[in-house]
Amino acid sequence: MSASLVKTPVWLILYPLWQWLVFMPIAVLVTIIGGVLAVPTALVSPRAANRQIAVRWAQILTRLTPARVEVEGLEHVDPDRSYVVVANHQSQFDIPLIYGYSRLDLRWVMKAELHKIPFVAAGCRAIGHIFIDRSDPEQARQAINAAVKRLQPGTGILFFAEGTRSRSGELLPFKKGAFRVAVDQQLDILPMTVVGTREVLPSGSLRLRPGLVRLRIHPPIATRGCSVQDLDALRRRTRSVIAAGLGPGA
Repeated sequence: MSASLVKTPVWLILYPLWQWLVFMPIAVLVTIIGGVLAVPTALVSPRAANRQIAVRWAQILTRLTPARVEVEGLEHVDPDRSYVVVANHQSQFDIPLIYGYSRLDLRWVMKAELHKIPFVAAGCRAIGHIFIDRSDPEQARQAINAAVKRLQPGTGILFFAEGTRSRSGELLPFKKGAFRVAVDQQLDILPMTVVGTREVLPSGSLRLRPGLVRLRIHPPIATRGCSVQDLDALRRRTRSVIAAGLGPGA
């Protein structure tokens, strides 16, 4: 037996059995049930569908992994205010972490391809998540603006400002879309740093493993009085705050 196998804990060697025989079947079942329940619930209250169904879905997946979650900075969150939430994007696991543990009623901006996923798409559309075609900037702008106009007080909109997952873990350049929305709507920017999700579920991989994930919520950045001339400054400031949350070398 190789030295690497000797040093690897037995539970980690056996973990793929948990992932495929326990986690995946339960995750699929919970997703189907959540999607089915979200549609009629959202007809009465999109917020209830989000907070009572979708958030619980995210928490179930996180605990089932199992991932240990640490959240810092909840004192910066006012659940009665609307924010443009801007976060880095390391993994698909970022979504259950932010969604399940930020204590915010969030709608997130997602690529149009996801609307083809059964049950997930129906639930997301009912709740009010925003599908955009990234190859069509005008469609994306119109979809986001229309969605923002429907936001209730206390509902935020989530952007992964890098536009895609970072495969190396290094923070990528930020796109302007989130900051244009924040300025146009005069909504505060709420920066969030996700840490450790790449180790739990690497970008482009189906290899899941347990681990520690952290959500660091930073103080809001005000946009009142800002204009399009301030977009670059807001983008640089927000990226700097999120990078600091990643630690040295981010």
